[in-house]
Amino acid sequence: MGLCHMIGLGTIINSAAIVAGGVIGHFTGKLFRQDQQDAVNKACGISVMFIAIAGAMQGMLHIDNGQILSGKSMLIVLCLALGTIVGEIIGIEKGFEHFGEWLKVKTGNNGDKQFVSAFVTASLTVCIGAMAIVGAIQDGISGDYSTLAVKAVLDFIIIAVMTSSLGKGCAFSAIPVLLFEGAVTVLARIISPIMTETAVSYLSLIGAVLIFCVGLNLVWGKKVRVANMLPAVVFAMLFAYLPWEF
Repeated sequence: MGLCHMIGLGTIINSAAIVAGGVIGHFTGKLFRQDQQDAVNKACGISVMFIAIAGAMQGMLHIDNGQILSGKSMLIVLCLALGTIVGEIIGIEKGFEHFGEWLKVKTGNNGDKQFVSAFVTASLTVCIGAMAIVGAIQDGISGDYSTLAVKAVLDFIIIAVMTSSLGKGCAFSAIPVLLFEGAVTVLARIISPIMTETAVSYLSLIGAVLIFCVGLNLVWGKKVRVANMLPAVVFAMLFAYLPWEF
């Protein structure tokens, strides 16, 4: 079996790119003073926010008779509100943080005060979004890892920049990516029929809004518990099956 048909190769490439980005970011970050690292961190946050805005606008705006119209506002409100309620009750953010603390101890990074925050922030940035799910499904069904390969390049750059300012906790975001994309790849044939064009569209929109919140936290400090908002993505896919459009 050739590499082009090796199921799961996309997840491996993506995870390896994140680790590589983390290693490069770790060494380049040492070249900057603390105030310079903070400046890079904010620049990264602004970049993430604009990437997210572009994705959200693509899902909300459409042209009708030469006019630009917006829609899906109610979808965003319902998904974020319901998703946040569920996430707060479950305590997803705390689960992420506990895993980050466990990783910090096991990897000998007890002295790194930013480790957990860096791990959670980076994990949310590279895990949320339609590319991870759609790419993993393509990989699982046909061995086509092209989407995940493109995502790997983007993640490499993002994680390299993040690690240079936030610390090496960012590199360990490769673990949730490996687990998440790996699970979707294995279950691809089950998940694929669920991911209709509308479901992917809704997922992309809500994912972009959540990534915007990650950027917001990078620029202004932790203002939003983004991990607790993750169930919004599930609601987005569920709403795709309702008999009316948002």
